[in-house]
Amino acid sequence: MSDMGKGCRCWKRAWVLDMDIQGFFDNIDHDLLMKAVDRHVTEDWQKLYIRRWLKAPVQLADGSEESRDRGTPQGGVISPLLANLFLHYVFDRWVEKRWGGIQFERYADDIVCHCSSEREAQALKSVLEARFTECGLTLHPRKTKIVYCKSEYNRQGQKKVYFTAAISQTAAKEIRNQINKWPWRRWRQKELGQFARFCQSRLRGWMQYYGLFGRSYIRNVLFHFDLRLSR
Repeated sequence: MSDMGKGCRCWKRAWVLDMDIQGFFDNIDHDLLMKAVDRHVTEDWQKLYIRRWLKAPVQLADGSEESRDRGTPQGGVISPLLANLFLHYVFDRWVEKRWGGIQFERYADDIVCHCSSEREAQALKSVLEARFTECGLTLHPRKTKIVYCKSEYNRQGQKKVYFTAAISQTAAKEIRNQINKWPWRRWRQKELGQFARFCQSRLRGWMQYYGLFGRSYIRNVLFHFDLRLSR
């Protein structure tokens, strides 16, 4: 689901349950995962290779090996596929059957659910905490939050929701810091085209990534580049 889709849902359901699964990739239950694999893989030799791949020991920096009885190795070629398959049954299918009309987005283990009230969000959180515990997973107590997308009425009596899919203040500050670290003193002795080639790819990348939604916000951030250039 795109950020624009999430924004539209927040206009209608202002309470959001934002979940973070603690150590997700390291705690996937192999037996439960293989049950999900069995639903889609029919060849025994394929299942055998998947089991071997899951249980293969990890070699540490000192050369020693560490056995593994749960989790999928991060960076493995099919880890994202198996992890998504696992959560498809642990979360997607399960919550759709037991929480009628639920709207949510999930990207790997990042999950956002839209609720019509704080009471519904709290109830959903309790249900999902029990569900994840049952499946060997834990919702991060600090990173899992219930958020209200604040709204109010303007002078014309129109209700406005102050939620937008735009660059965060943290990301904006980081971009300004990066621009400040560019070799401005050295560039003063160079031709304009030499540092233009350096800047263009970075500015274009930020604009394309953060400008998909809330384009005016990233323009305001990149105005910092104009100020440094004018100096």
